[in-house]
Amino acid sequence: MDSDYGVPRELSDLQKNRSLYTPELPPCLQGTTVRVEFGDATAAVDPSGAHAIARSFPLTYGQPLAHFFREKSKAANAQTINEHPAVRVGLVFCGRQSPGGHNVVWGLHEALRIHNPKSVLLGFLGGSDGLFAQKTLEITDNVLATYKNQGGYDLLGRTKDQIRTTEQVNSAMAACKALNLDGLVIVGGVTSNTDAAQLAETFAESKCSTKVVGVPVTLNGDLKNQFVEANVGFDTICKVNSQLISNVCTDALSAEKYYYFIRLMGRKASHVAVECTLQSHPNMVILGEEVAASKLTIFDITKQICDAVQARAEQDKNHGVILLPEGLIESIPEVYALLQEIHSLLRQGVAADNISTQLSPWASALFEFMPPFIRKQLLLHPESDDSAQLSQIETEKLLAELVEAEINKRLKEGTYKGKKFNAICHFFGYQARGSLPSKFDCDYAYVLGHICYHILAAGLNGYMATVTNLKSPSNKWRCGAAPMTAMMTVKHYGRGSGSGATPLGKPVVHPATVDLRGKVYDLLRQNATRFLMDDVYRNPGPLQFDGPGADSKAVSLCVEDLDYMGRIKELNEYLDKVRTIVKPGCSQDVLKAALSAMSSVTDILSVMTSQRLE
Repeated sequence: MDSDYGVPRELSDLQKNRSLYTPELPPCLQGTTVRVEFGDATAAVDPSGAHAIARSFPLTYGQPLAHFFREKSKAANAQTINEHPAVRVGLVFCGRQSPGGHNVVWGLHEALRIHNPKSVLLGFLGGSDGLFAQKTLEITDNVLATYKNQGGYDLLGRTKDQIRTTEQVNSAMAACKALNLDGLVIVGGVTSNTDAAQLAETFAESKCSTKVVGVPVTLNGDLKNQFVEANVGFDTICKVNSQLISNVCTDALSAEKYYYFIRLMGRKASHVAVECTLQSHPNMVILGEEVAASKLTIFDITKQICDAVQARAEQDKNHGVILLPEGLIESIPEVYALLQEIHSLLRQGVAADNISTQLSPWASALFEFMPPFIRKQLLLHPESDDSAQLSQIETEKLLAELVEAEINKRLKEGTYKGKKFNAICHFFGYQARGSLPSKFDCDYAYVLGHICYHILAAGLNGYMATVTNLKSPSNKWRCGAAPMTAMMTVKHYGRGSGSGATPLGKPVVHPATVDLRGKVYDLLRQNATRFLMDDVYRNPGPLQFDGPGADSKAVSLCVEDLDYMGRIKELNEYLDKVRTIVKPGCSQDVLKAALSAMSSVTDILSVMTSQRLE
């Protein structure tokens, strides 16, 4: 009910202590004067999609990067934003709740208050449905008092995460006009920020004065690109799950007779599974990206696990812990094809009870092979994006059952000589979403909220708040904003053709999957054998807010060599130096040296760019 939103929470002693913590802003956002510098016009990361993106977003594509600096910075081209009139801003939670989301609201409210106390922040109640219905709650210090540094989205609530159809977009625009909003902040993941980009373009085309800003908040950690290093909520989710996994690892080592199959959140991308593996060191993890790249069948995966169980049994180890992302089931080629047939029949109105009789012969054979509980789950209606209801499909139980059958077969054949195989299954899907956010997520979300204000103060539309150099202490974070269209790509091939699926050729912010050539995956592979055979289980413990571990960050964040925005800024500084040194009147030797160096650089970059397009 709407009356339940924003009511004071009853807080435990720990929650009260957390509500008193105020994150420290990076130097560039401190004080009442912040300067903004605009870089060069942005381009699509994949040049082959640039034309399609420019055609779909003629008013918001190609906008420059924005970098924020403190008042006394040496950024020569930075402009000081001197005028801070009272503004009205709306904020909506879209997508699944992620720890830290409330601090985005707090950070934005604080920035509005600092620069003009007469500004108003309205939270839309019940997610996008509240936006369409113009149901709002004015955010005040009193309203925020028991929500600072707290988990969940219960301050405002959420529903479905779509602002996509013509009717929905028009309803959003009508709400912004009726409420006289200067800005609309959309908090969410890849789907929500794709919708935000389209909303910004439509508003600009319709001469609607409301500016749209996106914030990268998603527990899946898949809104990653050259501008966005991490998502609010991912750090907390991985730390909470890693402790649970580590507890299970210790239990397995103590009893020495159980194999634990643990399914984790992570739909199209396995980032949560990777990070939890690096933090807690379970024996095995199977990534959806690996399965898709190698086109592994369900029988291949079963054999892979059984071979690992057998190898451990030969060392008298009859226990273990195996992690699986929830999106794994859709990464298995034959299961994905089966799901597509089922979803197609469901869209045609075929009753679930009659589906099995209308499947193609091969799909029918696979369907009948599945255990009854999986058959029932595969028949569930798909999500709005045409994906299966992954949280409801118990992949861990399916694999545990198949592995047990294969191990028993090997036992009879005499190839497996270990003890009886015993499996225990878990799904860690909802246990972490409402957790108190980690110190990192509290700080990161609060800073992003402040950046949202400065994006609006600079008059920008269609931008996402960004922070780079996140693996460093917060006083070295670089704050900025990047056009959401610069994060878009265009897929010219795809899987599935449902009405909710993304049409091919349409620009969207696609989820970033685990890079099988990246440093994080390489670290995982380097340790795979050791994790499998040596039981080097590691327990990071519960969330820490002070003392050892309080400032720890995701392993995957620290391993990658990021800070794209910082390097763009550094490159521009070098180019400016070249322009200063090489100008009419310089010596022939200086000019020749510059030409030689620039020629070499452009040749190398041309080769690198052409290789990427092949």
